[in-house]
Amino acid sequence: MSIDIKGPFIVTGASGQLGSQVIENLLAQGAEPLVAITRTPEKLAALLGRGVDVRAGDFNDPATLGAAFAGGGRLLIISTDDLEPGKRLAAHRNAIAAAQDAGVSHIVYTSLTNPDESSPITFAADHRETEALIKQTGIPHTILRNCLYADLLLQSGQQAINAGALYAAAGEGKAGYVTREDCARAAAAALLSETGSTLRDITGPEVVGHAEIAAILSKVSGKKIPYVSITRDALVEAMVKNGLPEFVADVFSSFDVAIATENLDVASHEVEKLTGQKAESVRDFLLANKTALTGQA
Repeated sequence: MSIDIKGPFIVTGASGQLGSQVIENLLAQGAEPLVAITRTPEKLAALLGRGVDVRAGDFNDPATLGAAFAGGGRLLIISTDDLEPGKRLAAHRNAIAAAQDAGVSHIVYTSLTNPDESSPITFAADHRETEALIKQTGIPHTILRNCLYADLLLQSGQQAINAGALYAAAGEGKAGYVTREDCARAAAAALLSETGSTLRDITGPEVVGHAEIAAILSKVSGKKIPYVSITRDALVEAMVKNGLPEFVADVFSSFDVAIATENLDVASHEVEKLTGQKAESVRDFLLANKTALTGQA
């Protein structure tokens, strides 16, 4: 590390997909002491042999958080993924209160692109209000407003290739899709280097629309995959028919509405500024994941 920032470096949600990648980034950069917080410590037993302090902690159980955050340090709060209304914000409130009590010196938080009141994304308010709670603490902080994961396109892309068309309710809108790997690199870098209080849009290098995604899928699959714009109601109906609960379909369809209304039409170079390495484009990501999309090497 180039500047004198001292840990411990604490990562919540450390057994999740994003958190586990953040931990690997920190280990590769020699961050220590390193603390991994998880509801399921048994899943991270292998990290103990790598010098990581694995602690039990559950945002929904405030009684567990005192010991989890004990000793203070620099804390990465990875947003929970609970879709039950109100539960995510309550969990975040518990984590922020515990961080204050523990004397945490810096908070990094994974938020959402443009979570203001105009956002049609169903859980935008959770992020907006969490950001406000963090600011109210007076603790120096870094808000990382992550755009939609490019990784989500693997499932929808596979479905499009199988169906022969990419169906979405995104209209002609575009989004700054960013890979989970780039979000993890950015979060690790912020935890290791950020000072003061900053807000950063974590996105891919360019905004991409569904017509462009369909063209990439056509290249990957070797067959013509058109983009077919449909209504949100039709999208929800299709998701429910494929087995999703209606409230979950409502959440996922709200992403398309946000794209259509240009709420996610943001591209920045913050990943490169934080990490020294450019963010991966949607095109490169999908081409690199041909096997996952088509089942063929």
